[in-house]
Amino acid sequence: MKKSFKLSEEAFQMDGKMPLSQAIPLGLQHVLAMFVGNLTPLLIITGACGLAGGEFAQLQLSLLQNAMLVAGIVTLVQLFSIGPVGGKVPIIMGTSSGFIGVFNSVAASMGGGVLAYGAIMGASIIGGLFETVLGFFLKPLRKFFPAVVTGTVVMSIGLSLISVGINSFGGGNNAKDFGSVENLFLAVFVLAMILVFKHGTKGFLSSSAILFGIIAGYIAAVVMGFVLPTTGVTADGVEYTKAWVLNWNKVAEASWFEIPKLMPVKPVFDLRAILPVLIMFIVTAVETVGDISGVMEGGLGREATDRELAGGVMCDGLGSSFAALFGVLPNTSFSQNVGLVAMTKVVNRFALATGAIFLILCGLCPKLAALVSIMPQSVLGGAAVMMFSSIVISGIQLITKNPLTARNLSIVSVALGVGYGMGANTGILANAPQFIQLIFGGSGIVPAAMVAILLNIVLPKED
Repeated sequence: MKKSFKLSEEAFQMDGKMPLSQAIPLGLQHVLAMFVGNLTPLLIITGACGLAGGEFAQLQLSLLQNAMLVAGIVTLVQLFSIGPVGGKVPIIMGTSSGFIGVFNSVAASMGGGVLAYGAIMGASIIGGLFETVLGFFLKPLRKFFPAVVTGTVVMSIGLSLISVGINSFGGGNNAKDFGSVENLFLAVFVLAMILVFKHGTKGFLSSSAILFGIIAGYIAAVVMGFVLPTTGVTADGVEYTKAWVLNWNKVAEASWFEIPKLMPVKPVFDLRAILPVLIMFIVTAVETVGDISGVMEGGLGREATDRELAGGVMCDGLGSSFAALFGVLPNTSFSQNVGLVAMTKVVNRFALATGAIFLILCGLCPKLAALVSIMPQSVLGGAAVMMFSSIVISGIQLITKNPLTARNLSIVSVALGVGYGMGANTGILANAPQFIQLIFGGSGIVPAAMVAILLNIVLPKED
């Protein structure tokens, strides 16, 4: 007989009033799902700019702290809105990984250093304001985003994330023991526990399956640390700590409270950074339309309204400009959490707001942030593969909302085949102009979206 902890009906309503005892765990699992992804782009770009260690070590720590604070604040704006800014939709905001390719190129062309990072911040401020203007004009542009287009974009988002989930499943790309038996066991254990909670329980336990699966992963990693060797040796004879080992020293050394710094890096306005970044903000607006469409379809079974889409895109833009003032990369809708909403059907904005407040607390309390940041990648991977696949299913639901005519089939087939295939296999663009590589080589999302939008315009409508 299934165990049942009754989940409040308000959990499946955007505006319902939920008890804190249920809202907090539901919000916390959203934080756990996006925490690593929120910090990873900063680690990559500060490394590309040469700000990752030595005299810049403290600066990098400040930027990581600010990234959590900003994500929490911008999420609250997205959930509840300030005037026209914010879609009032169940979306979690965070540091975008879509800009990594462009920012890496900017860092290389400007020679790295604080100047290059400042140029990235300046370009983010301008680009964010540009995306905000796009949001104001989104209603007349809505005809370019019917269900077949947004569904294709949502599918490509899910497909591009599955490989990210599998990389985490094996322990993380940079792990020296990537794909080891221990990493795979831990990921499979977490996935199995999620399935047990999801389908072996009802109500609150079922909807919080991701949270309890990740907690089980933490416990399993502790037990493994007592019974298995925690270090290995590379082929070169160098000893390393295995990826699944919990680094409790990081928690012990972190301080309890620290005030975030405003403008830790002075913005620099340079056209070499601004022009390519503006193009990426157009792409980000399309991706956000796809994310909001996916979360509304997956969570509530309906299409997003013009107001929700416009407010969401404006929040993306202003949130990115706001983030740059704290030295943080652009903040956009997090596709990982779209998959979580699609899987659990929990769309309550109050529940997600508790997660946003937890992010703000992490920005103010480094020790709390450190506790979450030591999560082994394989634990996250066990949860991610299921969540990311749910995004693909949401895309399919959007595409099949209308009859699958020959025209719609052509749009989906060509966009996913040529567009997503081109982005997923970037080697095909090796001899293309650099700006083409920057726009279409980052992931399959951008080319798939562009091809779908173009075909929707040029293919004749069917009677």
